[in-house]
Amino acid sequence: MSKDAPARDAEATRRRLLDAATGEFAAYGIAGARVDRIAAEARSNKAQIYHYFGSKDGLFDAVFDDMCRQTVDAVPIDPADLPEYAGRLHDSYVERPWVQRLATWYRLERAGSGAVVPIVVESTRAKVRAVAEAQEQGLLPTRFSAAELLGLVLHLSGFWSGNVPEYDEVAGPASAARRRQVVVESVAALLS
Repeated sequence: MSKDAPARDAEATRRRLLDAATGEFAAYGIAGARVDRIAAEARSNKAQIYHYFGSKDGLFDAVFDDMCRQTVDAVPIDPADLPEYAGRLHDSYVERPWVQRLATWYRLERAGSGAVVPIVVESTRAKVRAVAEAQEQGLLPTRFSAAELLGLVLHLSGFWSGNVPEYDEVAGPASAARRRQVVVESVAALLS
């Protein structure tokens, strides 16, 4: 066995725990999640959760941080084409439906805690700077501040995944292509 095998095994265990916890937290939130179910799904044990993450809250924080990093890496902002950026972000929510669920649980169970996720703060600041620079160059309108404009784009990209089922029932079915088109065209209209 190579010297790197224990490190690989530890990282594989940690990854399995993160993957299992993603599903558990998306389904049940922080309060409703159970570490015994996470451990069983990950083919591990509760002691490993506490070893790697310290607590259930620490595990949620690691899951949320991991999800945010994956999203930032997979969907970089393009301030010169915010409609398509919103479309790609929408696509990522379709491909990874747990993202919006985790974000909702985070808002519900962590609001007002004073805790912030550094990757979210860093990436949001970078995106606001990119939008502000595009506004200074005349590529984007200035009727909204850079932060306001970014917030509107982010919320429009999550429009479909953030609806209650009753809205979808009333609005009727829409194809995946139509849903994406609505997001892209809404952001384009916002910029006109």
